[in-house]
Amino acid sequence: MARRSRSRSQSATYRQSDSGGDDGSEPGSSSPLLEIIVVFVVVFLVQGLTAFAGVMGAFFVLAPPLTTNPWTIVTSVYAHSGLGHLLSNTLALLVFGWPVARATTRLRFHAFFAITGAIAGVAQIVLTGGLAALPFVPIAPTPGVLGASGAVFALLGYLVASNRLSSGLASFVDVPQWLSILVFIGLAIAVTLATASPGVALLAHFAGFLVGMVAGRARVLAVGTRGRSNSSRR
Repeated sequence: MARRSRSRSQSATYRQSDSGGDDGSEPGSSSPLLEIIVVFVVVFLVQGLTAFAGVMGAFFVLAPPLTTNPWTIVTSVYAHSGLGHLLSNTLALLVFGWPVARATTRLRFHAFFAITGAIAGVAQIVLTGGLAALPFVPIAPTPGVLGASGAVFALLGYLVASNRLSSGLASFVDVPQWLSILVFIGLAIAVTLATASPGVALLAHFAGFLVGMVAGRARVLAVGTRGRSNSSRR
């Protein structure tokens, strides 16, 4: 994924950066994207085997109550309902995940992806269940959810809130906290509605994008002084 350098010293620097270090501490690697895609494919194949055995839902579908199969809070993030679902999430991961992966470490990227995807899935189950219990609210509880779109939306939200333009505006304009919250929620609603279609976990998209924006505003994936110093030498 990294560009080749013409000089020997720069080429060595790029290769070291892309390796990410054995402990995932080096920033600037796009390898977590490839690793996640490999997990997608492996899980998809395992889904086929478990579906044949009639136990796919117990391993990969996040469904209420959450305490029945708690491991699905994580495994459902890497599972998909079909080949089209897998390909669309993989493409979105490459588009939105690449700049984030280049700016952080492998371990932080994987943790961010898994945690935000889990939060999005849990939000879909909990919020639809709670709203369905309210009178005059035409929402049915979600029977089950799977897919990486919540984590992908979190990556998009992180990009929106942490890019240089938004950071520069925040440094020049003193925006009240309540207004920032309203802007974040408004953007999350707009992006969610833009992806609305039958069978889509909209509240998972909303939660993922909102969590990603909050994380981007706080720059939780920033690698610190050492990481910035290494990046400047590439």
